[in-house]
Amino acid sequence: MPASTFSVEDGIVSASPAASNLAIPAGDAQCQALTRLARAHFGVATALVTVSHAHGQRLQALDGLPPDVLPPNLSGPPLHATTKTAKVVVVPDTSDDERFGGGRSGGAARWPRFYATCGLTSADGRHLGALYLLDKLPRNLDDAQQNFLRELAGLIAHGLEREQALATLRHRVGKLEASGELMTLALAGSETGTWDRDVVTGKIDYSPAWKSMLGYAEHEVSNRIEDAYLRVHPDDLAYVQATMQSHFENKTDSYVVEHRIRCKDGSYKWICSRGKVVGRDSDGHALRMVGTSTDITALRETAAQLQQSIEMVTNLTNEVPGMVFQYRLMSDGLAFFPYASEGIRNIYELTPQQAATSAQTIDALIDARDWVAYRESLEESAASLLPWHLEYRVRLPEQGLRWRQGDAQPRRLDDGSTLWHGFITDVTDRKHIEAELQELATIDFLTQLPNRRHFMVQSEAELARIRRAGSSVAAVLMFDLDHFKALNDRWGHAVGDKALSHFAALLRAEVRAGDIVGRIGGEEFAMVLPNTGADAAITRAACVQQRTSRTPMLHGDEFIALTVSIGIDIMRTCDVGVDQSLSRGDRALYRAKERGRNRIEIYGDQT
Repeated sequence: MPASTFSVEDGIVSASPAASNLAIPAGDAQCQALTRLARAHFGVATALVTVSHAHGQRLQALDGLPPDVLPPNLSGPPLHATTKTAKVVVVPDTSDDERFGGGRSGGAARWPRFYATCGLTSADGRHLGALYLLDKLPRNLDDAQQNFLRELAGLIAHGLEREQALATLRHRVGKLEASGELMTLALAGSETGTWDRDVVTGKIDYSPAWKSMLGYAEHEVSNRIEDAYLRVHPDDLAYVQATMQSHFENKTDSYVVEHRIRCKDGSYKWICSRGKVVGRDSDGHALRMVGTSTDITALRETAAQLQQSIEMVTNLTNEVPGMVFQYRLMSDGLAFFPYASEGIRNIYELTPQQAATSAQTIDALIDARDWVAYRESLEESAASLLPWHLEYRVRLPEQGLRWRQGDAQPRRLDDGSTLWHGFITDVTDRKHIEAELQELATIDFLTQLPNRRHFMVQSEAELARIRRAGSSVAAVLMFDLDHFKALNDRWGHAVGDKALSHFAALLRAEVRAGDIVGRIGGEEFAMVLPNTGADAAITRAACVQQRTSRTPMLHGDEFIALTVSIGIDIMRTCDVGVDQSLSRGDRALYRAKERGRNRIEIYGDQT
């Protein structure tokens, strides 16, 4: 178990069981799902559930960062408590609470700053355990949040009780099934709910336990098959008779049916009847049939309650923006989504059924630029069993190109396959904001050209390419608007800014694919031309110069003529950095200014 990453400074006087004991039981999917829901809803670093046992607490479910040790159970009932209401305890900042060390340092355990817990209480008031929320920063819960925490704890407590009841019932049913048909015959007449039917005469005899199961005394049940059918619920009668007739006709090996049967008090119980024809005549017609009846009313009710709980959890996950999912990768490479919430309709524009048998429907939507990263990230997560996290693009029929973020926790199953439980969200808006911020960090606001920093980064990359290639060249052009100070003094800075923006547009019109251009500062601009020698650089510079002269700036109803001086240098593989090329080009530009402006000068050319 990895150590918690909580950065908590306070210790606690007494700690819970060591972190090495934080093993999560397998198979409690509903409890784990509710724990994930609690963490997602409250936005905390960790949500976990513990159950009480003879030696303290045992971890039942965990989502998020594992703590060093189990937190103290402050929601347990006091001695002689009579209330059945789940207790909620909120500690906004554990560093201020004496129960967590009261600000003292040096303790054995290190606790998160925020702690909240709600007790898990059974229907008869027993304390079953606790649901915890832990976070790295201090916070609080309002009344509505505490009520929702209490509701989640109630669902978890109900699930724990149900699991205990189901375990008892499964044990009982398992013992009955293990006994088999021979045991059923051997126990005929005992209190196991047996019956023996004469198919020819229609007479059927019941054991005392069978009669007692329905509330009848020994003498209160007739042995007529007609009366037996009258006790069967009308909605189940046709099904029962058809199933029995199918076995009579030797179409099935045995008779097994679940149906409702009326008790003495008029109520109905669910029973599971199992039987087998044990005697046939020479023509194969059924003569005698024996079997058992088991009261499964409680099991059916529990199953119905379980289904309701599952539907409740499903409805809750369907309301969460994004897609809650299970993704399973088989050892043979087959992948599919055993569960996907309704959010899949927005995330992938698919239905849960379309992804239930194969993940190929989703794979086909992954943008080609991210497909390799998507596949490799899942493979790495499966191999290491570390959490899966990836931001990737999808192309959807209606929404077009969108960004998705996936997070999931993998688990190895007994058959060698890997199962992830996770969540996928739409992060398109965030990615757009990040792109805009990146643009703001790299683009000059006034001219919309790359700023000096971004221009230098691109130019250094070009210099590195020249060094690798050995024989490649690149020209550096430095531009400066002539008489810009005089223009500012006469027309004002607003017109000066307009002149800079006007020239930047002219410069962009001359840029070709692969060229690097930017505003260096003030009225100075620069351009790097890959694979361009001195002669070609002069030609390109002349084009910029001519375009500038031919395209005066319109201000109001007056045209303002602009000219530009240009200095040129060639990048050298021996340059320490691109600053050297820019410096030489700047000196050539200065010489153009000295020689009358509106000129093109090459560094080193003194003619």
